[in-house]
Amino acid sequence: MAATHPTTAGPAARLNHPDTQRAFDKAKFLVAAYGALSAAALVTVAVLALTGHTVTPFMWGRSAGVLASAAVFYWLTVLAARGARWAYLRVRILSVIMPLAIIAVDMIPGICPTWFAMVQATCALPLVVAAFISNGSGLRAAFPRGSRGA
Repeated sequence: MAATHPTTAGPAARLNHPDTQRAFDKAKFLVAAYGALSAAALVTVAVLALTGHTVTPFMWGRSAGVLASAAVFYWLTVLAARGARWAYLRVRILSVIMPLAIIAVDMIPGICPTWFAMVQATCALPLVVAAFISNGSGLRAAFPRGSRGA
């Protein structure tokens, strides 16, 4: 029974450990929430545009880009959960960089309305939590240095 313990088993056993898969399930949920919030932001921009409110090209591009990044991020998270170390490394990095980038760009004076910056920051919040999960010791143990993954 010790062979299934995440700290004593090989990489494959660690990856298939229930705790590891639960962590990936949480990460996938959080990335899906990021996608849903991003979709809501894009719909909001579209509704505002259709009702005659001012919507800038930045708001369109930013909303669409964030939604597209959510799709790629989810795909990477799924591949990581299946054992792709390269995808896991990208999830670890992106989960930290994306929220910072989203918030930093929106803080540039005059680039977007305050309400839009707040919506974008809200979209980024699930990724902050995903960063803690994906960079935690449990998932890192499933992808030790030198392991190739799928």
